Amino acid sequence: MFDLLRLMFAFIIMPGFLFTAVVGLLATWVDRKVTARVQYRQGPPWFQPFADLAKLLGKETIVPEGAAKAVFLGAPLIGLAGATLVSTIIWMVNFSHGVTFIGDLIVVLYLLTLPSLAIIFGGSASRNPLSAIGASREMKLILAYELPFILAVFTVVLRTGSIMFGNILGYQLANGMMIQSCSGLIAFLVALIVVQAKLGVVPFDIPEAEQEIAAGALLEYSGPALAVYKLSRAMMYFILPVLLITLFMGGIDLSFWGGIAWFIIKYVIILTLIILIKNTNPRLRTDQAVRFFWGPVTALAAIGFILAMVGW
Repeated sequence: MFDLLRLMFAFIIMPGFLFTAVVGLLATWVDRKVTARVQYRQGPPWFQPFADLAKLLGKETIVPEGAAKAVFLGAPLIGLAGATLVSTIIWMVNFSHGVTFIGDLIVVLYLLTLPSLAIIFGGSASRNPLSAIGASREMKLILAYELPFILAVFTVVLRTGSIMFGNILGYQLANGMMIQSCSGLIAFLVALIVVQAKLGVVPFDIPEAEQEIAAGALLEYSGPALAVYKLSRAMMYFILPVLLITLFMGGIDLSFWGGIAWFIIKYVIILTLIILIKNTNPRLRTDQAVRFFWGPVTALAAIGFILAMVGW
């Protein structure tokens, strides 16, 4: 019973859903605030993401006529569950390397596709042509960026010889951060570019291009269902940088205040890079994004993988 309560606490409170949701919403506020300052605007107060979420939760969810109701309402929950599970696994292994299990990295890679699949399922189930276009674009984007992302991740696997987070963190503890090697740095840059697409921000906000297809796949969503989608995306603002820190920057040492401060610095650096890329690039077309990921990004990831094979 005690173990069950401990697992429920880890999944629901810390480091799972609640903790990740709060920090993720704060990260979206930082994004909005920095973006506003870049555009010479004041920007929202820190509590604005929480207020927006509360407002959506208080509204009615309207299911479009002819929509597949079960899929339409269930899709947001699939994305939220995937984000929560990824956060729990990554944080638990950073708390204690011993809680790692065989193939946990592979499990996380699969779970990371759930938020995107939720968008595809929801958009397709809504029976709206613009939503269908958004879902189609999301599907093409997944097919484009997954290959270089897997190559980048397996560059780490090749150097460490393991697909277990605990062993990857142990290797970095003994040999230094992956990003300090040539192959690790290249893989980190590739993963950072892919993170932009996984977050659905410029230049890869193609499935939700406001000027073209309104809200895209989420066009028919409202109320709590839309709030769950927004919350899942906010959580990814925290989860994906933490994943990069775990794989390439030595993980998180929570045993002393200096380690916590060093983690915050690394997280702020990655979040800042994401925001800068978002605010200094135009949106790509779908065909441009596919060519970009399958061309130079995949080539760069392959170079990093080859360098890892020769020990660089």
